[in-house]
Parts: sequence; C-alpha cells; structure tokens
Amino acid sequence: MLKTEHYIVITPRSVVLNGKAIEVNETGSKMLVELYRRYVGDYPKFFKMDTLCRLGFIAAEILIKESGRSPDAVILANRSASIKNDTDYLATISEGNYYPSPALFVYTLPNIVTGEIAIRQAIQGETAFYILDQEEQLEPIILSTLHSKRSTVLAGWCECSKENEFYAKIQLYGTID
Repeated sequence: MLKTEHYIVITPRSVVLNGKAIEVNETGSKMLVELYRRYVGDYPKFFKMDTLCRLGFIAAEILIKESGRSPDAVILANRSASIKNDTDYLATISEGNYYPSPALFVYTLPNIVTGEIAIRQAIQGETAFYILDQEEQLEPIILSTLHSKRSTVLAGWCECSKENEFYAKIQLYGTID
C-alpha cells in the first residue's frame, strides 16, 4: 500500500495542498507565475519553460518545501505527452519557411519536467515520464519504484493540453508500510 505524505492538486483556477486551498489571485498560466514568485523566485530558467514543465515544477517545489524532504525519485505521467508544446512547435514551421523554433523544440519531450525537478533538487535517482491512459495506471509503477530501495518518491499526473487547460495531482510518497 502506498503511503502518501503530502499532495497537491493544481487546476487553472485552484491550488489545494494537503486538502487546504491556497489562495491565488490569478488563473491559468498567470497563476503558475504567481505561484513561482511566491514559492520559488530564484530559478530564472522557469520563464523559459513551457506550461507543462512549469506546472510540474511548481507542484514539486511546493510539495518539497511543505515536507522538508527531497525525493529520491520523480515519476510523472499524463495522457497527452507534450501536445500543447508539440502544437506550438508545429506552428513555427510553415511552407517555404522551415525555421522551427529551437527554444520550443526542447519542450516537445514531456520528460523535460522530471529533468528540471531533478536538476533543481539534485535528485540522482530515477526520473521518468510515462504516457498512460489513466492516472490509476501509475500506481504499480510507483510501487515498483518504492520497492527498489527508494524511501521517497514524488509522483503523479501532470497534464497540459493548452496554455490555460492543465491539471496536476502530484504526491510525495513514503516507504510502504
């Protein structure tokens, strides 16, 4: 059985940390910037990130600050990979003008968010991003990671289909009882 130590749910209009709402003044992607300024503020690379990466990064930062513990592994998943950024990248390519944006290209990989979290937190353990049909499919993956000598795993669902359409439910799991 998984032991959830802390969790956060972020939607375009709300943030809930361990069952308590965090007051926000903005909505959508502007809310993510508001949360960054309130809880992080010292990672300028945040402003180069796409929305999916910002969402996961902010969720992780808030959870880790709340718990006071850095995870040994980061495992995230969603249904649509990096579709929002893939669409943005494709829009930079046009007939007769094939100069796609290299700044957008890096974010056409959904695992960039797990990498950014690992870099920020100096996590040297497992980082993975899975494309799954449903959130429930993530549980066996988390269980197998905890069984592989991990004491704390940051894991959850991190979905972003458009700039202001996103959802994250990320949890900090402890060892199995």
